[in-house]
Amino acid sequence: MPVQIDDSWNKVLQQELSKPYMQNLLDFLRDEKTAGRKLYPESENIFKAFELTPFYEVKVVILGQDPYHGHNQAHGLAFSVQKGVPFPPSLRNIFKELMAEFKDFNYPIHGDLSHWANQGVLLLNAALSVEANKPGSHQKLGWNNFTDKVISSLSENRSGIIFLLWGQYAQAKLALINRNKHHVLISAHPSPFSAHRGFLGNDHFKKANEILEREGKKRIDWQIR
Repeated sequence: MPVQIDDSWNKVLQQELSKPYMQNLLDFLRDEKTAGRKLYPESENIFKAFELTPFYEVKVVILGQDPYHGHNQAHGLAFSVQKGVPFPPSLRNIFKELMAEFKDFNYPIHGDLSHWANQGVLLLNAALSVEANKPGSHQKLGWNNFTDKVISSLSENRSGIIFLLWGQYAQAKLALINRNKHHVLISAHPSPFSAHRGFLGNDHFKKANEILEREGKKRIDWQIR
């Protein structure tokens, strides 16, 4: 299965992509599709985050767990859904928080977060594929090795990135991040099971923009466009 990523990422991840575990993983995905299994996102969107947000343009990282497993939801960006798809509960809570933080934030008519990705927000799931209606089904295939390499490469080769770590799963990646070089904001996950325990009211979107402004970088326009 071909890997479509921006050239900047290809230079950073070329060695990782050529490792046997990644070749086995890509072969597995191809074979599953050939056998008629329904996987999400579609093959051309698995690496979408690395197409839309080049390595040297990453300003913010938002880390998710694995893609949505429902029909036509996932398209390669964490927490994002394709246009015309109802908002999953976590995304509804993200929009609820944005409305609380920014009085001029208009409640979106779609849940496609590509506008964020195009501004330097890497919307990274720890696993990049999933079988339909089977959450977490691909988490043990090796994706975590790959996405851990993504996080550690950003930590080592860049500085001043803002990592938004929501929930225990994302916070387990703290060991990969050099906190002397980067900014880390931590809270509960936006899931309805935990959002009221610290996600709602965390002001992470506003705080991220304050950090960017302080460092002379352009703020993120969080409005969904």
